[in-house]
Amino acid sequence: MIPPSVPLSVLDLVPVREGDSTAEALVESAMLAQAAEAAGYKRFWVAEHHGMEGLAGGATSVVLAHIGNATSTIRIGAGGIMLPNHNPYVIAEQFGTLDALFPGRIDLGLGRAPGADGRIAQALRKDLMRAAETFPNDVVELQARFAGTPPMPIVAGPALGAEVEMWILGSSLYGAQLAAHLGLPYAFASHFAPAQLDMALQVYREHFRPSETLDKPHVMTAMSVIAADSDEEAALLATSMEQSFVAFRTGGSGRLKPPVAGYRETMPPEAIAMMQNMREVSAIGGPNTVREAILRFLERTQADELIIAGSIWDPAARCRSLGLTMAAMR
Repeated sequence: MIPPSVPLSVLDLVPVREGDSTAEALVESAMLAQAAEAAGYKRFWVAEHHGMEGLAGGATSVVLAHIGNATSTIRIGAGGIMLPNHNPYVIAEQFGTLDALFPGRIDLGLGRAPGADGRIAQALRKDLMRAAETFPNDVVELQARFAGTPPMPIVAGPALGAEVEMWILGSSLYGAQLAAHLGLPYAFASHFAPAQLDMALQVYREHFRPSETLDKPHVMTAMSVIAADSDEEAALLATSMEQSFVAFRTGGSGRLKPPVAGYRETMPPEAIAMMQNMREVSAIGGPNTVREAILRFLERTQADELIIAGSIWDPAARCRSLGLTMAAMR
């Protein structure tokens, strides 16, 4: 049985289109957040990436302040902050400040993967492998800094008492185990790493320990969704996202490219195989096609919430995709 009234949210990578600037990408991200708010989406999350020319969400907390000023009711947050890249004290200050600016609207999704390679680790002046090993302790420290218990030797002023909703993110079993142990909500990045989705959800639910935050497991799964008036139009729009995915998996990180008719026919066999794997967690088509695909995915995962991703070249078409998706699910 599909859970009733599953809330929908949006994950934005803040893509920079070919020929555009970072400033234009940020304007388009705010427009998308406004469209999501108007359509009734619950959350608007921004992902932290570094060293990628085509993604402008690296300074995540700054981007969220921009999104918060452009909206008024939708929850905004990080999906997520890659905690090994940061000092927990600074993250506590940043997200405590965001909560002061936008009370009751701030989410903090925390990931263990660095979202960066060795060159970025050098630029960040971080030993990311060692930092990843302290991830559980850093999460607990953040909880304490927001709650004020146990007392810390130095208080992160803006964080103390902030009502920030914390999540554990993951694409493997590690995050599922930690979220279950801490009794925190869990979001799985199935939109780009679906391999361990079913096992991770099972591990999280079976090993969940109730906490002051949650009395039972709470799961959000991610899905790539592109909706248009017809299956054919959506398939064409999706080729921009497919070009980015293939470039990323083959070592590239260019800006978002315009859609290309017949793009799939030009892909090498290994890229076709990768895209076929991603189709398991995608909904691309007209409203009916999208609805059926989302319902199948919700039936499979029994998720409490669904967050949708998907880069589209035309900002207006992406906003329309959000509206069509929400209308289809209603």
